Amino acid sequence: MRSQASTSPGVRPDVTLGRWRRPLRRLNAVILALLLGSAGVLAACAGGGDGDEAGGQASTAPPSRPGTLRVLAGSELRDLEPLLPDLEKATGITVTFEYVGTLDGADQVVRGAADADAAWFSSDRYLRLLPGGPAAELARTPVMLSPVVLGVRTPLAEQFGWTEDTEVTWGDIAAKVGNDQLTYAMTNPAASNSGFSALVGVAAAFAGTADALRASDIRPEQLTTFFSGQVMTAGSSGWLTDAFVKAPPDLVGAMINYESVLLSLQRSGEAGPLTIIRPHDGVITADYPLVLLRDDRRDEYGRVVDWLRTPEVQRRIQADTNRRPAVPGVPLDARFGSRTLIELPFPATQEVADQLLTAYLDEYRRPTHAIYVLDVSGSMEGERLDSLRQALTGLTGVDDSLSGRFARFRDREQVTMITFSDDVVDTWTRTITDPSPGSADLREIRGYADSLQVVGNTAIYTALDEAYDQAAAAVTADPTALVSIVLMTDGENNRGLSAEDFTTRLGGRPPAVRAVRTFAVLFGEADRAALTAIATSTGGELFDATAPGGSLSDVFREIRGYQ
Repeated sequence: MRSQASTSPGVRPDVTLGRWRRPLRRLNAVILALLLGSAGVLAACAGGGDGDEAGGQASTAPPSRPGTLRVLAGSELRDLEPLLPDLEKATGITVTFEYVGTLDGADQVVRGAADADAAWFSSDRYLRLLPGGPAAELARTPVMLSPVVLGVRTPLAEQFGWTEDTEVTWGDIAAKVGNDQLTYAMTNPAASNSGFSALVGVAAAFAGTADALRASDIRPEQLTTFFSGQVMTAGSSGWLTDAFVKAPPDLVGAMINYESVLLSLQRSGEAGPLTIIRPHDGVITADYPLVLLRDDRRDEYGRVVDWLRTPEVQRRIQADTNRRPAVPGVPLDARFGSRTLIELPFPATQEVADQLLTAYLDEYRRPTHAIYVLDVSGSMEGERLDSLRQALTGLTGVDDSLSGRFARFRDREQVTMITFSDDVVDTWTRTITDPSPGSADLREIRGYADSLQVVGNTAIYTALDEAYDQAAAAVTADPTALVSIVLMTDGENNRGLSAEDFTTRLGGRPPAVRAVRTFAVLFGEADRAALTAIATSTGGELFDATAPGGSLSDVFREIRGYQ
């Protein structure tokens, strides 16, 4: 997968990913051999400048040569924002981040729709499997490293004997899940790279192959057992971490996430004592490559990556973000442990990666129940109702964007629609038995969306109370299901239950029902403070469909990563 573009001084393109031949080496060497060379040859890529490959002082442009670099970035890079003023001072380059989900970002890149000079995600592996993906990357430079590993609450780790750097495998973890001894939080693989890396890593570990993962290597029964332990999901690593911190320890005992996130959590103590398990049979590591998308920004790109890969900055990244240095020769801190990690193989084709994602959503993970509470009051007349219909229809397979294909309603999923105006207008539930686009199940949901009509005022809390009645029934019928509520309104409550009434009624429900999260959608003239309070009190999140450049369809698709 060589870059198709010519290079300029100081910028070298990446080279083809090679197969693993010597897994037991120092982690930095292992990861770089996989990502930056073939047959174990280490190479600095894109931005070595005049510095050596061990991270010698690279030349940087004086501040008198100003420039800009607009970067399409994953949300996990927010912790690098404190570096940007120093980067600008040293190089003259103003770097700005526009945050986007990994799949949405990859889709923009391959379609040529990214309004950015560069892209910076935790990994570009999936992007490089897509048609046009390698050609879109004019250059790529790994900046830092973080394997996806497991953090276990220490009392539980001690009970399992998983302390003192015990050699624990993914199979050992699966055995604890299968015996109902372990539950965990993990991001949705269709929305977040940490979850996708975990999915690929576990599948590769169970396959027991050192070669690129093939469809015939996948072990569905073992994967179903493993992912039955996932009791909490999210669309981002940061949000998952916050939810894990707030969760009762007996509800979720562990979290799969980036090592950097777990080290930060371990250091803060916010979730109590935490033991980090780096599985002995291997991991998938994020190398955070900064990818050049525009040829006329090679100079700015080269100056930025030169600065990021200097030893001083690499040490600062390691200290401030708990990520490992990507430059050989920069010492690794003791908190990363001394044991060599094995890098697990990645799928060689998009078809295998997509098969894993689809099977995870339809077969491996716990079934889901999505409850939508939809405002059909008079203020939704016209374009707003059309937007709601379009947003729901997009989840039935009509949206063929990269992220849209995985955001549609899934096999075994129950979908409940609760419409409201002066009171609850209708409660409608369907179970998806065929998630393929055009199926009878998905056509029914499209038909329901098309039939929506508006009338009356706005009884938000009455409708939300009905949603928790439905959630209570769902939890009783299947305690293993992942149940969530989506509340969409364009106005303020002016009928039915008050906020205080709803809060009192919710407080009297069983703990399993109170644990169901509400994801509130701000639309039209909705009361931001009221919706924020609903989301916060239920452990959910507020999504803003009024933000410039956004839409109700975008928000509904994004929320799917949390369901």
